[in-house]
Amino acid sequence: MKNWLLTGLFFMIVSTVFSQGKVTGKITDGTGGLPGANVVIKGSTTGTSTDFDGNFSLTSTSSTGEIVISFLGYDNQTVKFTVANGSTANLGTITLVASNSNELSEVVVTSSIIDVAKDRKTPVAVSTIKAAEIQAKLGSQEFPEILKSTPSVYASKAGGGYGDSRIAIRGFDQKNIAVMINGVPINDMENSSVYWSNWAGISDVTSAMQVQRGLGASKLAISSVGGTINIVTKTSDMKEGGSVSSSFGNNNYLKAQASYNTGVMKNGLSASVLFSRTAGDGYVNGTQFEGYNYFIAFGYKASDKHNFQFTFTGAPQWHDQRSQSPLLSDFLKFGSNGDPNIKYNSDWGMRNGEEYNLKTNYYHKPVMSLNWDYDINSTTKLSTVGYASWGRGGGTTSAGGIKGSTPYNGNTLRNADGTINFDLIENWNSGQPTTLGTRTPVNGKYENVSSTGNATNLTNGLSQIASVNSHNWYGAVINLDKKFSENFTFDFGVEGRMYQGIHFQNLIDLLGADVYKNVADVNNNPGYFSTTYAPRPNGNPFVSTDYQDRINYWNDSKVNYYGAFTQLEYTTGNFTAFLQGAISQQAYQRIDHFKYTYDSPLAKTGFKTITGGDIKAGANYNINEHHNVFVNGGIYSKQPFFNAVYPNNSSIVNPNLTNEKIKAVEVGYGFRSGIFNANLNAYYTTWDDRFTTAIDQAPANPSGYYTFQGVNEIHKGLELDVNAKVLDKLKLNGMISIGDWKYSGNATSSRFDVANNPISGDQPLYLDGVKVGNNAQTTMAIGAAYEILTGLNVDANLNYSEKLFGNIDVSKFSVANNKGAMELPGFATTDAGVSYKWNISPKIGALNFRLNVNNVFDKIFINESFTNIFTSDYKTAPTPTTPGVTYAQAGEVYNGVATANRVYFGYGRTWNFSLRYDF
Repeated sequence: MKNWLLTGLFFMIVSTVFSQGKVTGKITDGTGGLPGANVVIKGSTTGTSTDFDGNFSLTSTSSTGEIVISFLGYDNQTVKFTVANGSTANLGTITLVASNSNELSEVVVTSSIIDVAKDRKTPVAVSTIKAAEIQAKLGSQEFPEILKSTPSVYASKAGGGYGDSRIAIRGFDQKNIAVMINGVPINDMENSSVYWSNWAGISDVTSAMQVQRGLGASKLAISSVGGTINIVTKTSDMKEGGSVSSSFGNNNYLKAQASYNTGVMKNGLSASVLFSRTAGDGYVNGTQFEGYNYFIAFGYKASDKHNFQFTFTGAPQWHDQRSQSPLLSDFLKFGSNGDPNIKYNSDWGMRNGEEYNLKTNYYHKPVMSLNWDYDINSTTKLSTVGYASWGRGGGTTSAGGIKGSTPYNGNTLRNADGTINFDLIENWNSGQPTTLGTRTPVNGKYENVSSTGNATNLTNGLSQIASVNSHNWYGAVINLDKKFSENFTFDFGVEGRMYQGIHFQNLIDLLGADVYKNVADVNNNPGYFSTTYAPRPNGNPFVSTDYQDRINYWNDSKVNYYGAFTQLEYTTGNFTAFLQGAISQQAYQRIDHFKYTYDSPLAKTGFKTITGGDIKAGANYNINEHHNVFVNGGIYSKQPFFNAVYPNNSSIVNPNLTNEKIKAVEVGYGFRSGIFNANLNAYYTTWDDRFTTAIDQAPANPSGYYTFQGVNEIHKGLELDVNAKVLDKLKLNGMISIGDWKYSGNATSSRFDVANNPISGDQPLYLDGVKVGNNAQTTMAIGAAYEILTGLNVDANLNYSEKLFGNIDVSKFSVANNKGAMELPGFATTDAGVSYKWNISPKIGALNFRLNVNNVFDKIFINESFTNIFTSDYKTAPTPTTPGVTYAQAGEVYNGVATANRVYFGYGRTWNFSLRYDF
């Protein structure tokens, strides 16, 4: 009996050891197979990787067990299996969830209008940032700054006001970067600008943001010279739940937010709402701010074929600014111990014991859209979106002058600490005795008059005015997606936009005077005004500005855009290729109510129509489950901006009007595995026949400007980004981008004063070989994230920028033997954060804590220069104490930079802490 038991036990052991079965399945991300995913039998060394289509097969010597699936950027997943000896257990399709439960795929498949690139398929250089990373790392930073660790991206605080940040990609500023929200272009139709203060709340409702560098994958004929930023917002059919959060930080930063989603109900309806408020004192002196954000979405899934989404979002805000770049010498003058005061602001002071700023931006730009997605059949889909936007607001500035000094030149109106002496201004304007003397009334009143660019009239007086830039904007995009076969997919669509801009100035504050005298209206000259308006956004998104008085200028601009686009995509096995084409007509009309008499033909021009378009093509080849290569290229004929059609704020069409020409080619290589990913790209872009403008930095011409015609540029470079999962709990990332961006050939420039009067015209501008400025041409980043305990994570990123040159300064490039662009010192900053997520229970929800510290080591650095004054430009000069010699003229140098340059410094150390409850 004992022998039988031993024999039976022996056979059981042998049958267990030598039994073999296969375990198979397919790993996907919800849209397609994930090649290179790691599949390991838990507790063993048996493992494999998925093939190109995401399939795997491995042999198990045990009849039961668990496989562990891992792929960089996705949460690990454990799946149980049971397999009989000699048989196969097919686990079917296993869908991995992106880290932090961010889902991009469901938005991508909803609408064919949203051109989101797919990894190892769409042949473009791309980086994707999902909601959880934005929520965690953005903190109190500006929205574009979340991209600063992306190759060839340079984000700057600019003046430092709330929402005043800017972004550049591959050396092209944000006027030449297409920004899309759910497939809808939001770049201004007059000059393609994007003001992030108008979108300050967009980070609250973003599901994912994707940056496509270069010409991108968008089918629309848009301004994607440098790249495309695709922002995909939340939808109403998100799963049921909500959140409440609050955060606080340096300089009295405080933000509160609440949101809720119903999920799709039985009747097919769904809804999502969000509201937030943000306020603070601002990092830069005198830059208080307050902003709100609202998001409302309703959805209706009428059937399996019809899906409707309605969204309405806006971000009314006001923020005080530092809009004029101070002299570097002023940062030093008002600093201490030889260190600059990087918070110095020349635009503010105290008035009646309260902070007051001459520069305030206020705006409300709501956007409403209605999406309809119609699955006609299994091979045909129609996606449409209609949208509208009503922008209301503007920015304040000063008008006039006192004793030849505006707040921007000279120190006559300033206190010893550099702030504006508003009490002195009010006393002068109201006729009270001052150190400046006593003002003489005109016709028994104290009249303030706008500056004519000289401001030397002692009786001008100084007022605060606003430049109002409102608009009404309507558009629609329709796209038909047809799958002809397993290999061919065809898209055809049309787009239309109608835009009206309303531009005028009005009176904000007389600063003690009785009336404001308007001498600019030829139909009512002179006009006297005393009604003032608060520089705050109106909460009513549809309010009209027709009731407001106009001073100094009043003109309207109309831009109508109509276009058609198409794309043919071919896919077979491991090869994908596409061919895109778009054509558009853009019509421009200018209406001027002040500059021309009512009966003048120039008071209302006809429409100037210009045709443009583009052709793009690309291909991607997946060599195997790990390696892929791609190439893309294109040609753009891009219509110029409105101010190029009607330059110098006049109604005469530019006689040298021409389309901008862009040619680009890009090649790339990608590597994917379960623990390491890498992308290597090379690009070459030419950009010819640009028309652009720049502020005149000469103190003798405050608020004057230059126009540049026939500017040509060449941008080329290399980009590498990597990320790795070194250990189960340690992730690393890094990037390096090396650019060579310079002007090609020479151009011409014209100079104008604040009243648009020409000072000089068609002067040669010697730019050939000069480096393109204001964007770092070499950037690097390295970062790490480590999970200390379950739910407790720390992360840090080091960013380095160099090869940062000054912007075009006409005075330095009017001679052929110029010294080129001035190079600023390179700089490195470190950001760090710690987060903790406490999953209380499935029914109760979770608490999330996050602490961010940006620029941990409080690095002082210059991140923009608007002039190109070299230290060698200094001649022998007296010391700063010599009477009549300014600090800048004395030949001072800071960190190798001449102090006569006009610059901005980046922020020092900042921090914020947030608490969020998800339910």
